[in-house]
Amino acid sequence: MARATFPPLAGVPVPRVRDVAELLKPITWFPPIWAFLCGVVSSGVSVSTRWPFLIAGVLLVGPLVCGTSQAVNDWFDRHVDAINEPLRPIPSGRIGGHWGLWIALCGSALALVVATITGGWVVAATAVGLVFAWIYSAPPFRLKRSGLWGPGAVALTYEGLTWFTGASVMAGALPDASILVILILYSAGAFGIMTLNDFKAVAGDRAMGIRSLPVTLGVGPAARVACVVMAVPQVAVVALLGLWGHGLVAGVVAALLLGQLALMPRLLRDPLKQTPWYNATGTSLYVLGMLAAAFGLGGVLGL
Repeated sequence: MARATFPPLAGVPVPRVRDVAELLKPITWFPPIWAFLCGVVSSGVSVSTRWPFLIAGVLLVGPLVCGTSQAVNDWFDRHVDAINEPLRPIPSGRIGGHWGLWIALCGSALALVVATITGGWVVAATAVGLVFAWIYSAPPFRLKRSGLWGPGAVALTYEGLTWFTGASVMAGALPDASILVILILYSAGAFGIMTLNDFKAVAGDRAMGIRSLPVTLGVGPAARVACVVMAVPQVAVVALLGLWGHGLVAGVVAALLLGQLALMPRLLRDPLKQTPWYNATGTSLYVLGMLAAAFGLGGVLGL
């Protein structure tokens, strides 16, 4: 029987800490950590009673799962990055040999170890997140090539699973049904945000055969789809919050949604040019709505 083989490291310099940090892209950790904190708030559980689990959860959704996903992506995109972004840690040789793959594998293992101390539901969410991290970038799946599966996977993991993790970490159990419904709705809306992120690479995606929605539908239609997908779930969130007796919070989320709708015409006039501006304005209102909804669900300040 053939022995299992592992990627060799002999003779390859150990990467510097700053190069590993660049590979893990700390700037990308903010969205999942924000969603995680929304989960924490929505649980209604006092942080003072669960602070070690809170710290473990932040480590999970930030450097461990999200950071690992960045390492996985850069490893499997290393040949493309050698052409388009040769200064990145792997194509530049600053992280040489198979170190990039080993970092991704070790990050995955460490994430599962940390998850085990926080409860079964968090382990399950972490495992699902890691599966998506690998199949998003790695062949034969490479979900990132699809304009539906790619943004959908990122929206689910960055928003839904991390919110679920925050609520589960604090409750030590499966979150309430109301929390699950709201996090699913915000995950659905985040599909639109992820679609907007594809506008920055339309030319490159078309050349590499990546079938993002801006490539398959065209920039204008894809922008309209993104706007609708972002708005409709928030309408449902407002209705449900009102139905559940969180009238003030429902009003706050509705006002934030109206702000987004007021900004969308400028985005639609020139999506390629205006997407960075909308991400700084409209998307910010979207995530503030997430936090407002979490305050209502958690009964914080009597909301």
